[in-house]
Amino acid sequence: MKTYRIEALIIAIALVIMGLLLKNGIDGFSGRDRTVNVKGLSEMEVPADKVTWPLVYKEIGNNLQDLYVRINRNNKTLVDYLISNGISEEEIGINAPEIIDMSAERYSTTPAPYRYNVTSVITVSSTKVDLVRKLIADQGELLKQGIAITGGEYRYNTVYSFAGLNDIKPKMIEEATRNARAAAMKFAQDSGSKLGKIKNASQGQFSISDRDENTPYIKNVRVVTTVNYYLKD
Repeated sequence: MKTYRIEALIIAIALVIMGLLLKNGIDGFSGRDRTVNVKGLSEMEVPADKVTWPLVYKEIGNNLQDLYVRINRNNKTLVDYLISNGISEEEIGINAPEIIDMSAERYSTTPAPYRYNVTSVITVSSTKVDLVRKLIADQGELLKQGIAITGGEYRYNTVYSFAGLNDIKPKMIEEATRNARAAAMKFAQDSGSKLGKIKNASQGQFSISDRDENTPYIKNVRVVTTVNYYLKD
């Protein structure tokens, strides 16, 4: 009988010890799983470093040969104007003219006063953004030479772009990560915890957009970094 009591006592003590160990293990496991998920933002305004400028003009008439002569003359005038103002030949592209035969338009209800409508496009693709912007503002000079550059067509918009993303990526990622850590530290402080190591992190996509519709030559670069930190008591 005494032996059974001793064995029962030993079993009871063992169960208590196992319970304590299990509780400590669960507490430790729960503590390791306490995390905070934060996001860090980095934004930067940069000037566009490339511009694509289509110079579009139209000629109308009834004789294709005459139109061909006029277009060649105008194209030469435009190219000479661009080169004389600092644009290199390598930055200038001449597109094939687009010809519309008005007599072949099936949906026209009234006959056009001319048969052919020709659109000619010369495209400037350059890294001299400030120079091109100045030339765009000075298009009145071309009017003096009898060339009216048209605008407003969605196919021929001036496009500003930024190709130097790789140069600013490291700095922006560093800033985004630093901002994420500051947010995590604030959360830990408010919750009575301490910030631990990083559990995992992910870098969001970089986005490049116009600062606003009036200044497309100024770009806004943005990235959001997501970081999971461990929390500890």
